[in-house]
Amino acid sequence: MHWLFGDQLGPHFLAPDGAGPGRGTPVLMIEARSVFRRRRFHRAKAHLVLSAMRHRAAELGERVTYVRADTYREGLDRVARGRPVTVHHPTSYAALRLVRSLPGVTVGPARGFLVPMADFASWADGHGGRRLRQEDFYHWVRRGHELLMDGGQPAGGRWNLDHDNREPPPRETASLPVGRPYRPREDEIDEEVRHDLDRWERDGDVSFVGRDGPRLFPATRGEALRALQRFVEHRLATFGPYEDAMLAADPVMSHSLLSSSLNLGLLDPAECVERAEAAWRAGRAPLNSVEGFVRQVAGWREYVWQLYWYFGEDYRRSNRLRHTAPLPGWWSDLDADAVRANCLRTVLAQVRDTGWTHHIPRLMVLGSHALQRGWDPAAVTDWFHRCFVDGYDWVMVPNVVGMSQYADGGRMTTKPYTSGGAYVHRMSDLCGGCAYRPGDRTGDHACPYTAGYWAFLDRHRDRLAGNHRVSRPVRQLDRLTDLDEVRAWERSRGDGPP
Repeated sequence: MHWLFGDQLGPHFLAPDGAGPGRGTPVLMIEARSVFRRRRFHRAKAHLVLSAMRHRAAELGERVTYVRADTYREGLDRVARGRPVTVHHPTSYAALRLVRSLPGVTVGPARGFLVPMADFASWADGHGGRRLRQEDFYHWVRRGHELLMDGGQPAGGRWNLDHDNREPPPRETASLPVGRPYRPREDEIDEEVRHDLDRWERDGDVSFVGRDGPRLFPATRGEALRALQRFVEHRLATFGPYEDAMLAADPVMSHSLLSSSLNLGLLDPAECVERAEAAWRAGRAPLNSVEGFVRQVAGWREYVWQLYWYFGEDYRRSNRLRHTAPLPGWWSDLDADAVRANCLRTVLAQVRDTGWTHHIPRLMVLGSHALQRGWDPAAVTDWFHRCFVDGYDWVMVPNVVGMSQYADGGRMTTKPYTSGGAYVHRMSDLCGGCAYRPGDRTGDHACPYTAGYWAFLDRHRDRLAGNHRVSRPVRQLDRLTDLDEVRAWERSRGDGPP
């Protein structure tokens, strides 16, 4: 039998190539209730994962044995009964430990990524294993997979067109003039999943956060391919310039919304970047937009996956800034209505209502606030894992520990990613109508991000003074005439919503 986890749902996880199952090999899928009992997941995420698993089982028909059990181990014991079982390399350390502990289970190579882990380890070891910058890795992947290459040179003469992709949102409109993203239609399987989740909650067996319904993200291979096609044909062209911008009434803008499909295994990253490149070569999308998307998938996503395994399991416990404050209840419960700061209230509401927001609100609104408040990075990582439909352990450990919370002290990124309210004001319309003023760091209208930014630098000035990317604002601390007021704000802020 071949065992498919719930994030291994595409055809490439059953493709026979000597390292995978042969044609016609019986398939095992296990729906383990304990997964939802251990953690308080977003309701929409639980719905999406179960819907995707059950849809895949329906597609496989008689070939699959679909088991609903309390744990994976129980489900396997019930069905395998000593038969040999194969499984592709799981996507978390916990799952890998499990499958390696089970008798008769053979673990094959990972699928759903562009670079084999052994190849990355060789590349990383060749760079000394320490300063593994994403840009260097991205160039290596582009060359190795001949992505956006003209001969031996990058298409257009530059590897990275990020400089062209930092436009603030257009001020004259509340949304981008771009085609709508693909949205699936629910069916009887979704209805069954919702009924089961309702029953589990009524029985007190599990508890969720956030809101559920209707399902916004693909749960089948066919839906995922239609979402990819819609993005490439109608949204990719405008993706690049505004990929870092935020609009309150348009949380999706030109983003692909493909991350959950990629992370469920419904799409393979190679087909995504190849279709985007084909659109550029056919003149249907500009190079800066296509390069930005390729960098997200073949650069950043791949880099995060590889670092998760290369850095080792202890990496998740990194806490170089020694942040230990617990997450407050309003944050854990996604209580956006309790928040006065317009940017944070808007983004937290997006997470509450959909389980998704794009990478800049995640980093510069949610992550920045957590970093400034000094919250425990392990708790922040767990929150992102549970509350986002595309969140998995391998996704969130490097993204949160390394990039968002700077808990590794710079092993992954060159600086802490946090800012004052001026950045949010420049890159969004979220400061309009806010109770706070982005330029004020003290007083009744002090922006919690602006005050929080200077308080963060002051708290960690000794560590950050030698960082060339933030040393200038650190030096400015001693020239702030209101620094004592910022410190007083820091001491009195508590853990209430801003």
